[in-house]
Amino acid sequence: MTAAATYLPLQNGETVLLPERLADLTGLGEFGVAGELLAAFVAAFIVANIMLAMTGVAGPWAKRKITAAFTDRIAVNHLGPGGILIIVADSVRLLSKENIIPENADRPAYDLAPIVIAGSALLGFAVIPMGSGIHLADPEVGLAFVFAVAGIASIGLMMAGYASGNKYSMLGGLRAVAQNIAYEIPLVVTGMSVVLFAGSLQMGTIVEAQAEPLVTIAGVTIPSWFALVNPFAFVLFLIANFAEVGRNPFDMPEAPAELIAGYQTEYSSVYFVLVYLGEFLHIFLGGAIIATIFLGGPAGPGPAELGIVWFLIKIWGVFLLTQWLRSAIPRVRIDHLIEIGWKGLLVLAFANLFLTAAIVGVIA
Repeated sequence: MTAAATYLPLQNGETVLLPERLADLTGLGEFGVAGELLAAFVAAFIVANIMLAMTGVAGPWAKRKITAAFTDRIAVNHLGPGGILIIVADSVRLLSKENIIPENADRPAYDLAPIVIAGSALLGFAVIPMGSGIHLADPEVGLAFVFAVAGIASIGLMMAGYASGNKYSMLGGLRAVAQNIAYEIPLVVTGMSVVLFAGSLQMGTIVEAQAEPLVTIAGVTIPSWFALVNPFAFVLFLIANFAEVGRNPFDMPEAPAELIAGYQTEYSSVYFVLVYLGEFLHIFLGGAIIATIFLGGPAGPGPAELGIVWFLIKIWGVFLLTQWLRSAIPRVRIDHLIEIGWKGLLVLAFANLFLTAAIVGVIA
């Protein structure tokens, strides 16, 4: 079940889905431009704080607990129930540290890099339909927009590596660019196969295209989520996304055993917090994209008001999978990783695109 929606009639008699907006839910839209702007600011505040809160829980606490469960160890358990207050302890510890700037740092780039890394992820959530009326914008090029702004993080990683004045950081920045290019192209190409099915780049339309039931078996209705319609594309997208966000076993730009944290070696205090925050924000952005274009967005059983709940459950499911891979798969060599992206994943992504185009052409 999707969130309540409005349909805009077109001249040819067809209709286009307009996702439910906070301005309509709250009645602020009746106050004209001022009401629309206020609703947009409120929605942006809600989205940003939801994502920042999730990141605050995931980084210091959830990651440790999940990894410990997978590896049969005991994680943080002394501060608060289940160690949950480690979030507060880590925040105070990191923010109270001295912010040490390398002598040879290129200050403008060094200072801006953490903001670029974290900001690019937050900007991507602007076009993600989360359900329950929380959708900041739904442009016709929504999917292209989210891919574009997510790719800005590569610039931030390169800025951090170059501006640190450290050979390990520089190597980390170069690795980040090489890895992101190698896997961002298959990511986009695989995403285009979804566009062929939905017939639009608009995120709201992609969600609506998955609203119809696919098949009913023994009284159980299976939704037409694109993960079920095209599971091959779903698996390809997952792999490319995991490499794109750069977490284990794809964390070659920071590989501690080789590059001493790579592009973030010289960052401390609040700068390190921003870089670390950016990493997890990109994991959740990747999960949000996967949930939107493959898993029906905020669709789920129950009333439409629960859309945001189902959406967040799907994002956390993707996060759980990243931590599972982190514990189960060893890190590969950087040359092997790049080779897999260019010679394996890219070929499979184009094969999937051509096959999808053929199927859509036959159906049409």
